[in-house]
Formats: sequence, C-alpha cells, structure tokens
Amino acid sequence: MNLTRATLRPDLAILTMAGFLDARPRVGYFYTGKTGSQLLTEKVKKITVQQYQSIPVVVNESSSVYDAIVTMFLEDVGTLFVVDQNSSLMGVLSRKDLLRASIGSQKIETMPVSIIMTRMPNITMCQKDDLIIDVANKLIDKQIDALPVVREFDKGSGLEVIGRLTKTNITKVLVDLANDELI
Repeated sequence: MNLTRATLRPDLAILTMAGFLDARPRVGYFYTGKTGSQLLTEKVKKITVQQYQSIPVVVNESSSVYDAIVTMFLEDVGTLFVVDQNSSLMGVLSRKDLLRASIGSQKIETMPVSIIMTRMPNITMCQKDDLIIDVANKLIDKQIDALPVVREFDKGSGLEVIGRLTKTNITKVLVDLANDELI
C-alpha cells in the first residue's frame, strides 16, 4: 500500500481507542477479536447509577396526600420518596397510590401520606455504585417507574435518599450510547 507509519498511526489509534485493536510495546498492533456488540456490552457494564441519577423529590411522612399531589405535579415527577424528621427513607409514593387515595370520599387534605405509601422493607432501591444495567433490570422486574438512590447514615440508623433513577434516566443512557456521548 506504500503507506508510512506516520500515515497509519492516527487510524490505528482510533481503532485502538474503539477497542477493535490493541497495542503492545515490541509486538505492535493486533486485532482483539471483539465485535461491536461485545464492545458496546463492555461499555454498558461499566456505567454506574451515580453517572445518571437525578435529584430526588422527597416529602415528609406527616405531609398530607393533597400536599403530595401538589408536589408531584409542581416537580413534574412520577414518584415521591417519603422521609421522616431525620431525613431517613420511610416509604415511596407513586401516581397510582395518590390516585387511589384521591378517589372516593376521603379527606386528602388531612390524610397523611404515611397511610398510603409503600413501606420498608417493600421498597426496591439502589446505591450510587450499582451498575445501571442491574438497576434497569430491577425497574423491569418490579414494573416500577423509579428507584431511590440511597446511602446509609453514618450511624447506620437508616437510609438517606441521595438521588433517584427513573426510566427517563435509563433512556438518557441509551441516547448517549447511540450518540457516543457517554459520560
């Protein structure tokens, strides 16, 4: 082909960065044998929750169902996380929970959310270092819209909500992968 090493080096560097080639001193460049699908899978399996989590929307367990409905619509979210006075996770409220409570002749202005929320230990959650693919599987298996991202308090006396991971966050991962803009 009559090409110099200097001419080929940028192309080889691109193929190496993409994972199709590997380079070793005194050996040179060689084909890794990985397909594009395998390389994508490896990339996905390195993405953590922390890279894509969003800000959680929380309400106090003494808040009324009415206040929770207002908060949900003002914040434009589908899931609220219920905390106690120490900011420890106590429960989760979905749109369905709030709709169910508002249908009928119940006084939602005075009813606390603690009556209708999903309580511990029935809450599916994740941590910031969890792999995004594992959390996506939890969303699918449990058929839920969002998970709280939690960490233990220093004293081990509860869980603090530090983020949320939703179907929208998972969709953003997919779009970033397609556009090759992964964080």
